[in-house]
Amino acid sequence: MTVFHKIAKGEIPCNKVYEDEFTLAFHDINPKAPIHILVIPKLFATDLQDVDDNTLAHMHKAVKEVARLTGLDKNGYRLISNVGKDGGQEVPYIHFHILGGKKLKWPHLTDEPDPHKSL
Repeated sequence: MTVFHKIAKGEIPCNKVYEDEFTLAFHDINPKAPIHILVIPKLFATDLQDVDDNTLAHMHKAVKEVARLTGLDKNGYRLISNVGKDGGQEVPYIHFHILGGKKLKWPHLTDEPDPHKSL
């Protein structure tokens, strides 16, 4: 059982931002931006390839509501879902990262050196 299973079941506390019948949104404990919130479904799915369309629709609704509640809908935010090991997924439980609160950089689209490339 993953940490997100336990959070979804209420066994582990979280800094909740939003909750409805189908989803839960909470602050990431290791934020990568001034605002970094995770959205998870209450029903388990491993990743985007595994989730049913109804659950995904509820997750998208939750993302929009979290953006509104935090003010991120005003200037924008980044929505990320890592899928699988090669995609950078660390917890095998579908979740969206909502990042914002400042202008976010995207190293793949800039002239800055890629820190992940080998020299």
